Amino acid sequence: MTPDSSSTVAHQQPATGVVRCPFCGALTTADLNAGNPDCSSCAKPVLIDRPMPVTDADFHRIIAESKVPVLVDFYADWCAPCRMMAPVLDDMARQYKGRLEILKLDTDRFPSVSNGLGIRGIPTLIAFHNGKEAARQVGAAPKAMIEKLLKPLLTAI
Repeated sequence: MTPDSSSTVAHQQPATGVVRCPFCGALTTADLNAGNPDCSSCAKPVLIDRPMPVTDADFHRIIAESKVPVLVDFYADWCAPCRMMAPVLDDMARQYKGRLEILKLDTDRFPSVSNGLGIRGIPTLIAFHNGKEAARQVGAAPKAMIEKLLKPLLTAI
């Protein structure tokens, strides 16, 4: 999969997602194919080419309202395999900008969502589409394995 292999359908209709402003913390619904959106509260640009930190408080809204697939990295700062996954997810966020949202949820700081999803080991990657869990990967994985997990979701948009 290459960044240029996106379907024409993805460009015909807005690929909307909910993004968090790193400056004021507000959530903004934006067309992810229109470049970096401006925050609806403070008007500063929200960069969407990187994984976005998420909390228990905003997780469900982002998953429910995003029209593109969402990949969530459930991690902890002390976890060595989680740290190994970070550059892979950074790269994927750049590569799939506008077609995929990547979120990071710190399971130590925000345990409610991870407990509710039955996460028992980290890193765990869960892909969501249309508000529902679509795929899960437990443990560190190479980029090719993550792309294989996401392929059906990315071709569906």
